[in-house]
Amino acid sequence: MEWRDEGLVLATRRHGERDSLLEVMTEAHGRHLGLVRGGRSSRIAPMLQPGNRVSLVWRARLEEHLGQFTAETLEARAGQVLASPLALQAVNHLGTLLRLLPEREPHAQVYAAADGLCGLLGEPFLLAETLVRFELMILRELGFGVDLSECAATGQREDLIFVSPKSGRAVSREAGEPYAPKLLALPGFLLAGPSRPDETPAMAELLAGFRLSGFFLARHVFEPRALPPSSGRAAFLSLLEALPPNR
Repeated sequence: MEWRDEGLVLATRRHGERDSLLEVMTEAHGRHLGLVRGGRSSRIAPMLQPGNRVSLVWRARLEEHLGQFTAETLEARAGQVLASPLALQAVNHLGTLLRLLPEREPHAQVYAAADGLCGLLGEPFLLAETLVRFELMILRELGFGVDLSECAATGQREDLIFVSPKSGRAVSREAGEPYAPKLLALPGFLLAGPSRPDETPAMAELLAGFRLSGFFLARHVFEPRALPPSSGRAAFLSLLEALPPNR
């Protein structure tokens, strides 16, 4: 068997003296593992750094086998990852999120979003905004989507500023204010399209977004699966909060 695809490098592991086990998120074949012969060599190892986008050929005798990859770099991002602790932790957390999806199950939109996120590694605040949106996308892919379209109590679509922790649905100011201490804050940027570089959300809004997505990730994904919290996420948030305010 053989297929060709492009993918985002998530991780590599040593396999013997010269080879590597490569984990990638591919466009058409989902999260996939394969053996790279000579993957630890000075020629090949730089291609297999997390965050890089690569072209791939996978070969195996049977579909269920591990198979072997050959890879060529399409876009090298290792320099940005290694130069920025924030970027490094974003890529680490991205890998954690993608591993929540079943192996070899296609998720083309998730792949496109993950690759787009890695294209923002040099833009800290855009990266943070996109990572919040990506966490909410993963929740939707797993069947636990947060519904921000209208107020759960009244059906109105304006002045939505809360989210119910029980239903995962938006709540308007009028309906939610009597119960505000029990509700999650809904930052305004999640009700709009992606920001431009010169108008990224304020730090307080970004952190509110991470509290929102983090609550539902913990409740619906990490805790039911008895998984530890994402160490990359915690490190990313710590580094984000240490940045000079963007406004």
